[in-house]
Amino acid sequence: MSMIFFACVVRVRDGLPLSASTDFHLNQDFLECRKRLKALSSILARYPSRGTAKGRNLSIHFLSSGDIACMAICSSSYSTIMAFCFLEELRWEFAASYNTRSINSASRPYAFIEFDNTIQKVKQHFNSSRGSRAKGSWQRVEEELRLQPPVQLQLENTELLNGLSNGGLAGGHVEVVPTYRMQPVTPLGILSLVLNIMCGALNLIRGVHLAEYSFQEDHEGIGNVIAFFLPFLACVFQCYLYLFYSSARKVKTFVLLFCVCSCNFYLYGLRNLWQISFHIGVASLSSYQILTRQLLEKQPDCGV
Repeated sequence: MSMIFFACVVRVRDGLPLSASTDFHLNQDFLECRKRLKALSSILARYPSRGTAKGRNLSIHFLSSGDIACMAICSSSYSTIMAFCFLEELRWEFAASYNTRSINSASRPYAFIEFDNTIQKVKQHFNSSRGSRAKGSWQRVEEELRLQPPVQLQLENTELLNGLSNGGLAGGHVEVVPTYRMQPVTPLGILSLVLNIMCGALNLIRGVHLAEYSFQEDHEGIGNVIAFFLPFLACVFQCYLYLFYSSARKVKTFVLLFCVCSCNFYLYGLRNLWQISFHIGVASLSSYQILTRQLLEKQPDCGV
């Protein structure tokens, strides 16, 4: 199938991966191509701004601009012009989101991992509509490639080139597909989990009891039942967000906090002010713990 399989953004001077699409393919050709992409990323400074490493089934395309380079793994039958339209779109999106200072100060791999959402959206758009988004830039990119063709590399040689340039060591950074490891759980974090579970249990019990009564006698109380069940689900998801990494964590955290607060205010009358304050306080503590628990920094020799 002719499509884009994987994309990432790296820092040109040292090949540090800044963000990548979360694609997991078990195909052996893809895994080998990913290794060669990692190798190639560490020596991009040697090459012109555009390049292609062709393979039998898969190809790597890269586009460098200033401090960053966008790279993609595509099927060999995928249009080269379309691939560079995709990379250019990715470059503009990244440049609009991050400045040079933040790129240069990045000290750990995948410092901008939240950008993976944008990579996925752009990639899916190009794969689904075959570049209706790129029609405006197609002719310009085609003309640029005609005047200055991308450097042609052999996919099989990129790993060897990287080994020679690093004294036999490939890369020095982690695998291009990220593995998310969070910082250790703190005692305050454990407390927030326990309180969250307790609040969730209270919401579930009250909701079940109220549901039994509402469905039998008072159908007007359905809104209150929902107002108990929604905070229960919010508590569950808050525990999940604290324990495991998820993209757009900040947005999800604030949405869950808003859900807990609004439902508890709605339940005023069934709950007194102390109970409402307790539930909102626990939700706020959990939100703070989620936002302050960051990805664990990866050591330079990880994944080699």
